[in-house]
Amino acid sequence: MESREGSLCYAPSVTEPGAAADAAAAASSATNEADATAEREAASGSSGSDSDDEGGASGLTEMEFLRNLLSRTLNLGSEKPEKVLDELTLEGVSRYMLTDKCKNVVFMVGAGISTAAGIPDFRSPGTGLYANLQQYNLPYPEAIFEINYFKKHPEPFFALARELYPGQFKPTVCHYFMRLLKEKGLLLRCYTQNIDTLERVAGLDHEDLVEAHGTFYTSHCISPTCKKMYSLEWMKEKIFSSLIPKCEKCQSVVKPDIVFFGENLPSRFFSLMQSDFQNVDLLIIMGTSLQVQPFASLVARVPTNTPRLLINKEKTGESDPFMSLMGFGCGMDFESEKAYRDVAWLGDCDDGCYALAELLGWKKELEDLVKREHASIDAKSGPAVGDGASASRPQVKDHQQKPSPKKEKPPHHQDE
Repeated sequence: MESREGSLCYAPSVTEPGAAADAAAAASSATNEADATAEREAASGSSGSDSDDEGGASGLTEMEFLRNLLSRTLNLGSEKPEKVLDELTLEGVSRYMLTDKCKNVVFMVGAGISTAAGIPDFRSPGTGLYANLQQYNLPYPEAIFEINYFKKHPEPFFALARELYPGQFKPTVCHYFMRLLKEKGLLLRCYTQNIDTLERVAGLDHEDLVEAHGTFYTSHCISPTCKKMYSLEWMKEKIFSSLIPKCEKCQSVVKPDIVFFGENLPSRFFSLMQSDFQNVDLLIIMGTSLQVQPFASLVARVPTNTPRLLINKEKTGESDPFMSLMGFGCGMDFESEKAYRDVAWLGDCDDGCYALAELLGWKKELEDLVKREHASIDAKSGPAVGDGASASRPQVKDHQQKPSPKKEKPPHHQDE
């Protein structure tokens, strides 16, 4: 499977409601489910500012869910959505991207964009991370990313961290494609499930990113009365010295700011998704199986006429028609008679980015960016760069760059 995502986030389960005979029954079911979900989320997280931010965002989300459910049940506002793409192909997406209608692109990315750098995904049979954790004597594979297990037994996580630590790998073509769209003034935001920081290495700034499952970029003491922050370099020194990182102030364990099972997602995820997914003109989903909530639910938050492009090894995000009607699931529709905005390009994610860049007339520009940035990384790090990273992509024949018909605009900035 393409994605590693199931990792590193708390995802409360949602009980499927029974079929609603009328709007009142549907509304009651949705309201009860919303209350139950809110209670489960509140009980799961630690107290703090993030919890407060998420609580408000969660309430708004449930109200939107209820509103959408009532609208669908009563057939309100069910006029046929505008078809934006002239055809449901990668070519159709590229032509749309070159118009003035496409100004804000949001990416949703998972582990599939980093496997070409030598970083394993989580769930691929035989090669995924979860399939190769026997050496750590875990009660079950996911325990290595559970906060309660980590507090008692931090050793397995830090042993794994030595193998996967940021700074040993180079960004892939996918990462630099997002960088290129930033330079073209088209990138609104990248929502990533990955914790490898390769988006930052590729040139995306904090403002460009929502690291939904956290990041290795910073670390904090886990003591609730301390919470002293530590840098990436400080953590790296401890990990590669085979030491369990301990706080210099209180001697508690220091944990990278990645989201473990049992922890809240960053408040930034909830604060930005409201505006970002109202203003998005194109959603590009890459290298994720869309199986983990609440990240996967973002797909359904875009306006009804916003095109969605999936670049992945397999189709994902499709949901049962009844559950889509009731407001659950992502609802991607690639092939039915009613399909009007969703496009799936199946294959290696890097190849998909090259294919789209070629249609846009930007392939040579993308190839040059990858070569230049990789050479810069090599010059700074020398032979220390991981073997997998150095083979992130085979050399691709130069493509004669077409003149770009799109006029570049300054990068979009939006206050957090």
